[in-house]
Amino acid sequence: MAEREKIAAGAGGTPAPFARALLHWNATENDRPMPWKGEKDPYRIWLSEVILQQTRVEQGRAYYERFIDAFPTVQQLARAPEADVFKLWEGLGYYSRARNLMASARRITDDLGGRFPDTLEGILSLRGVGPYTAAAIASFAWNLPHAVVDGNVYRVLARIFNCDLPIDSTEGRKWFARKAQELLPGGLAGEYNQALMDFGATLCKPLPECGRCFYRERCGAFLQGRQTELPVKAKKAAIRNRYFHYVLLQQGGAFALHERGAKDIWQGLWEPLLIESERPLEKAEVLAALAAEYGLAAGDYTVLSAAAKAKQRLSHQLIHFSFLHLELRRRPPLPGFEWLPAAALERVACPKTVGDFLRKNG
Repeated sequence: MAEREKIAAGAGGTPAPFARALLHWNATENDRPMPWKGEKDPYRIWLSEVILQQTRVEQGRAYYERFIDAFPTVQQLARAPEADVFKLWEGLGYYSRARNLMASARRITDDLGGRFPDTLEGILSLRGVGPYTAAAIASFAWNLPHAVVDGNVYRVLARIFNCDLPIDSTEGRKWFARKAQELLPGGLAGEYNQALMDFGATLCKPLPECGRCFYRERCGAFLQGRQTELPVKAKKAAIRNRYFHYVLLQQGGAFALHERGAKDIWQGLWEPLLIESERPLEKAEVLAALAAEYGLAAGDYTVLSAAAKAKQRLSHQLIHFSFLHLELRRRPPLPGFEWLPAAALERVACPKTVGDFLRKNG
């Protein structure tokens, strides 16, 4: 431990009591087990970090293990059919992450000789990789001296230093990035970064557990009674409400689905016929829209079920779902749709809420 404390001196050799205290806590008390913790394979670290973007650790763990089982190397991911990757990703949302993974895996395999980039600049050149993910890979895989700055780190540093700078402002982002780098202990970047994230996830949480914190007597926010006020955000993004009314059309044991197009959420995923509106629609209004847009009159179908409504929150959107399941007496012209047998519904990748509905009704 003495050697670690000697090393943990921060940039320029200045004392770093927080780094020393954090590393001591990590060595003696931090028992947060995760399958990717201590991993040195940059591919596996990259995979875990991408999965954990916008995903809770508890949920991400199972997806990580399934992906490693299916694609244990970057070359196997690069050669995987897109449909297989999307199907394995189903339920995680933000499918652009899966597309970026596949594109970068192909680039590593085809253009970089199968070798994962081992510099911060090289890692940043991968599609979909930002400063946080690049710093995490660089420090965990090669112990390179790059500080990670994510939501947990913003929260910890804002409280430790009693900092009011908004974390979503240019000035705030620069200050937190600089402070995080200053605190980084020489020679222990990977261990320190992981400990800092664990500390933010287990003790210095949004509702902090200050009674268990090893640093509370030196924490600026705790000493001022401000720990629940920090960090500060300057603005809150407006949430866009969207109303998705899905109509599952069935005829002769087959179901009409199509692939979502580009420039919107869930690109490349499959879904039934969709009627989108700016407000909630009653069942009669959905059926009226079906008649107006697709020429399906009441005599052309039987309503088999109307599922309970559901919601799904995305980063800046709230999707409101409703579902109808119709048995058709005739197949209308539906350009772009495919009629799939029930067995195929298990194989196509869909948005999670849609997939849940199909599994119950297909």
